[in-house]
Amino acid sequence: MTPAQTELTAAVRVALGDKAVVTDPADIAPWLTDWRGRFHGSSPAILAPDTVAGVQLVVAKARDLGVALVPQGGNTSMVAGATPPTDGSALILSTRRLNRIRSLRPADALAVAEAGVILSNLHDAALAEGMRFPLTLGATGSATIGGLASTNAGGTQVLRFGTMRGLVAGVEAVLPDGSLHDGLAALKKDNRGYDLNQLLVGAEGTIGVITAATLRLVPAILDRAVAWVGLADPERALALLRRLQGATQAVESFEIIPQSFLDAVIRHFPGTRAPLGGNHGWHVLIEATRAAPSDEPPAALLERLIGDALAAGEVEDAVVAASEAQADALWKIRETIPEASRAEGPALQHDISVPVAGMPRFLTEGARTVEARFPGAHAAGFGHLGDGNVHFHVRAPAGTDGPNWYEREGHVISAFVHDLVVAAGGSISAEHGIGQLKRDELARLSSPARMMALRAIKRAFDPRELMNPGKLVTLAPDGATP
Repeated sequence: MTPAQTELTAAVRVALGDKAVVTDPADIAPWLTDWRGRFHGSSPAILAPDTVAGVQLVVAKARDLGVALVPQGGNTSMVAGATPPTDGSALILSTRRLNRIRSLRPADALAVAEAGVILSNLHDAALAEGMRFPLTLGATGSATIGGLASTNAGGTQVLRFGTMRGLVAGVEAVLPDGSLHDGLAALKKDNRGYDLNQLLVGAEGTIGVITAATLRLVPAILDRAVAWVGLADPERALALLRRLQGATQAVESFEIIPQSFLDAVIRHFPGTRAPLGGNHGWHVLIEATRAAPSDEPPAALLERLIGDALAAGEVEDAVVAASEAQADALWKIRETIPEASRAEGPALQHDISVPVAGMPRFLTEGARTVEARFPGAHAAGFGHLGDGNVHFHVRAPAGTDGPNWYEREGHVISAFVHDLVVAAGGSISAEHGIGQLKRDELARLSSPARMMALRAIKRAFDPRELMNPGKLVTLAPDGATP
């Protein structure tokens, strides 16, 4: 530790107790590597206050001593947004002990949850009150509310309910000087200038530490139906989506998956079976729900609407799950795609978005273009067709050494993919954020106006770059704008 880090940890231990300071390297080690295992940092200590006042004390003292902090929740970032620098210059500020649900008010359809509340725990608490928090993703059992808000997480229900930004009605956060922004009141109207709540959502902990959020709830569902559809190409998948959207508001998820990813899941997860007979070029996973008895049962709804699409020749085959177990089995295929893809060999994963109308073309032509440019590589995408979010993977040629390939080809391939995305009018980050992984690409591909604004905001809040340094955006030397 540096003298300043030693002084900070000693002060925190005295003020907040031994549980608030972790210095055993074995206990710190699991929190130094990103979820994908590609970024490895170093930090001599984790500071873990269990109150908002404790977070204020840590941040204020760190500011006074010039010690950098890396806010961290469940450490599920896909872009190394919560991984500390490699030189040990920053301490980890963990929010995991801020794990209380302060209130859950069904009448107002609101909950106030602290930053360290695990998403699955909020789901369970809401369900016990006849409500639900409509955001679901693969890391439900480990992702925390603070991290989800700080990265503006998406998930599989964005089609109906939007990203985390739309589900956050208020934010409490400790700013880089240790002061507290209390924006938890869920006001319908608040015309006091810049919206600090929304500025903090998606900021990746670079201008403050979110300590709690007021979240929008919806009524718990009475039942759901899950369908698996086989079709020839993404264009027909989009036509099916438009058919469903024109007939009902009950569809919450619409996931498109190419045959190659289904094959990978079957290869690497014993007991997994193809939902349909024969091979289909593409597949769609659909979930519909209802919350009121007067609504059409979702299974009957999907059978009717997909049946119409079958009769019209828009789809090749389909099945509607006959039980919850079958529904879960269909979802397991979708949720295990990242692990199956990783088991296939080294690959570059790109979380990107394009206009919904252009997603079918990107899935097919984008993959062909990448494979033509990098012979031997295999490119394919899957994702949330309803919101244009493509998880676009480029796998190394067979027999390639992963670390060397990442080092030699990774940047070139990702830059090529991102150029295609920008040309299609899209974004290089749909729901995972920027973190360390995409910081330089953000600067390369963004307009001067966007980068000027991002740097100006960072400079105003955190001119010494002590808050999650090296993530999202960095300041030029001496405050100059590059």
